[in-house]
Amino acid sequence: MPGADVAQVPRHIAIVMDGNGRWAKARHRPRSFGHNAGRKAVREVIEACLREGVKALTLFAFSSENWQRPQEEVGALMGLFVRALDKEVDELHGHGVRLRFIGNLDAFEANLRERMQAAMARTAGNDRLQVNIAVSYGGRWDIVQASRQAAAAVARGELRADDIDEARLGRWMSLAELPPLDLFIRTGGECRISNFLLWQVAYAELYFTDTLWPDFDQACLRRAIEDYARRERRFGRTGEQVTPVS
Repeated sequence: MPGADVAQVPRHIAIVMDGNGRWAKARHRPRSFGHNAGRKAVREVIEACLREGVKALTLFAFSSENWQRPQEEVGALMGLFVRALDKEVDELHGHGVRLRFIGNLDAFEANLRERMQAAMARTAGNDRLQVNIAVSYGGRWDIVQASRQAAAAVARGELRADDIDEARLGRWMSLAELPPLDLFIRTGGECRISNFLLWQVAYAELYFTDTLWPDFDQACLRRAIEDYARRERRFGRTGEQVTPVS
């Protein structure tokens, strides 16, 4: 979409990167082969977001429920995270990308947490595109941790319980400082949110595609953005209020 109207480009895109395992199975390879292949799709999407002027991209890499997967697969994913951090951070930094990890990072081993913290520190000054990687993350966890922070503020006497409203609670949610989520994409043919960004998705446009994640490229993202641009976003108003009749 070169030259597209800026108003038609979502400021913030979130993606559930689904289908790695099925992609690998179709090729008679282990699931880890599909996860590794998915790295190419991540690069494709980041490059497209940089070109289109998207301000924030949030990727669901590892959910809080994914810890229940076979130990071998979890171990392969952890190894993939380490290799990706070692290989990709310098390039992302060179393109002006700020990298951030959201989720319960305490669930990871110290070595991996240190790599995550180092990557965030190295790219902290960049502002061309913020890429958020959701790891050991769940939307319910996000709401609970925000509620705990609100309760702690009440206990310290910094505010009253009656002062807590949507706007105030939202300040403690992950990604609170970013533009609201505009476009939610899920690959792999499933049509559910799967506990991802439950608070943030409230007014996002939902886009589901049968394309498996390793096959999701820049053309696929362009189709999603074009679909988003055709939608009328009303936020509770009528169509006439959004687009008055001349």
